[in-house]
Amino acid sequence: MLDFGIDMLYRVPALLLALTIHEYAHACVADSLGDPTPRYMGRLTMNPLVHLDMIGSIMLLVAGFGWAKPVQVDPRNFKDGKKGMMAVSFAGPASNLFLAFVALLLAGVFSSMDYARQGIYMFLFWVAQYNIWFALFNLVPIPPLDGSKILMSLLPGKYAYQLMNLEQYSHIILLILVFSGTIGGFLRPVAQVIYSSMMFFVNMIF
Repeated sequence: MLDFGIDMLYRVPALLLALTIHEYAHACVADSLGDPTPRYMGRLTMNPLVHLDMIGSIMLLVAGFGWAKPVQVDPRNFKDGKKGMMAVSFAGPASNLFLAFVALLLAGVFSSMDYARQGIYMFLFWVAQYNIWFALFNLVPIPPLDGSKILMSLLPGKYAYQLMNLEQYSHIILLILVFSGTIGGFLRPVAQVIYSSMMFFVNMIF
């Protein structure tokens, strides 16, 4: 259950940062590969309001797993449509994992400089947590999540089309998987391994 305590002062900005960097990364990579669609649709921005999906954001706060408004991309503008879509799809989760590591590094920097206060640690903690969860959840191969687009790039046309057709049921499927605990049961241990691995490297530095 969502707790509207003081930690929401840190969780909401951390959530907005996670989903914004994720979608901005998609848009940047698509634009750099020759597709102007995200730019034309106003998605090449760090303004979080442009990227918000209301249901996905609430799910991320409540359940720890959620999604943002997908960036529209036209693969026909890429030199190689499949490789372009794969690069664009990987960009979001990769940016989240990078930001999570940066947040943990910053926590180490503040600690070594004796600047750290509870508020800074709480914010950086949630930045790391949300970015790891956001990256992993979006790699689930259910449309319109990034994992499905990566899988579509690898599948033969017939099977890719069948997977794409699941999108009309995607929100229902995702809600069932999240609230049944299926997604959490699988992804939370993976998230903990990633978090612990990042902390291992951060501790080696500091």
